[in-house]
Amino acid sequence: MSQSEIGLIGLGTMGAMLALNIAEKGFAISVWNRTTEVTHRFAAEAGELAAQITPTETLQALVASIRSPRAIILMVPAGQAVDDQIAALRPLLDPEDLIIDAGNANFRDTNRRAAAANGYRFLGIGVSGGEEGARHGPAIMGGGDAQDWDRVAPVLNAIAAKYEGHPCAGRMGEAGAGHFVKTVHNGIEYADMQMIAEVYGVMRDGMGMQAPAIAAVLDDWNKGPLQSYLIEISAAVAGVIDERARKPILDVILDRAGQKGTGRWTVIEAQHLAAPIPVIDAAVTARNTSARLEERRAGQAVFGPAPELLPTDALTLRDLEQAMIAGKILCYAQGFALISAASSDFGWLLPLPDIARVWRAGCIIRSSMLNDMATALTEDAGRNLMLAPFFADHLKACHGALRKVVAAGATHGLPLPALASGLAWFDMMRTERSTANMIQGQRDFFGAHGFQRLDGGENHHGPWAMRG
Repeated sequence: MSQSEIGLIGLGTMGAMLALNIAEKGFAISVWNRTTEVTHRFAAEAGELAAQITPTETLQALVASIRSPRAIILMVPAGQAVDDQIAALRPLLDPEDLIIDAGNANFRDTNRRAAAANGYRFLGIGVSGGEEGARHGPAIMGGGDAQDWDRVAPVLNAIAAKYEGHPCAGRMGEAGAGHFVKTVHNGIEYADMQMIAEVYGVMRDGMGMQAPAIAAVLDDWNKGPLQSYLIEISAAVAGVIDERARKPILDVILDRAGQKGTGRWTVIEAQHLAAPIPVIDAAVTARNTSARLEERRAGQAVFGPAPELLPTDALTLRDLEQAMIAGKILCYAQGFALISAASSDFGWLLPLPDIARVWRAGCIIRSSMLNDMATALTEDAGRNLMLAPFFADHLKACHGALRKVVAAGATHGLPLPALASGLAWFDMMRTERSTANMIQGQRDFFGAHGFQRLDGGENHHGPWAMRG
């Protein structure tokens, strides 16, 4: 009996779609799910791809059905389930067999699992694109030994999304590097979504626009510099009329946003690395605040509703578009700066231009800007993206609109946490003489921490240190 070229464990939505993608690209694949009924139903519903799929009922049968040296993809929930699955597989594997964790793992768990791999090989890959991406072409970010990536690269390159014929897949570095890059991707995703939600709020609450009109605006923006998957789907969502309520579906969706934790991981790691990402931080905070529905209702009862209609001449739709352009550039600049900090701190040599190229198609944050970002990072990967001439010119042209939008929001009670955080960071980053000298004076006053002087020297103290 011929053997499969690769195996996959976990036939949930993402796992099933990824398995069909692999089969469609011509690779024979064996699959196993903890619930046997799910395995057989998947194979029965695979249609013409069923000939490429071998369903198995036990882990032993799965391993036996794969050509040696084996490669087995895990598509199980992140956390303990991954460790349990590895423990179950380990006695069945040969030293050159490869376990590939393709779930949303915390990169620190991936580092640990890679270090603990004994009697088998281990690779961690981040997969972005949701159900559609898994089925028709995701962006893939790998972490692990180069030889292990090279072994499975033909499969991963084949199933990945393509940008002008180039696969959106690549090895980012050792161990957890791929999952780290995927985590930052998700943090940027949180911020991009939040900024879109904020300008939607300005149009809805500040300009009195209805969802169909907002859909038309977003659709128009998707033809310009903001062209992206998230703008595209936001326009689509805003344009849907709910059949039951016979009103825009946005008007019947509860305003409590869910999350799976990857945005929070991004913020935590940024704090560890002292790499400021205030736009992403604000987006995570906004999601957490959205969950406090009863408290928000109580707040409105006490203080009255925050949003007020803007004067008709306060803002234009062009102002909102330019504010979004500036916010997006600042958000991505922070994300790439975080990746750069991790590259230095962890010794990964993360390839920033290649990361931008991998993100150009397949993933949730794909956008037309990423091609220009890849070019800017190729020119100088060590330069903050906001200082690259192409993006600096955009910011010079657009930051006035961002300032105008944030000011209008503050004056009229329209919450714009991500856009406002981006503006504050921009102003800090273009201020040569900051106010941190006051903080250093305070720290020396209460803790004798010392400070540097502009005229030279370190560990100076102020006269308050002599007060006995």
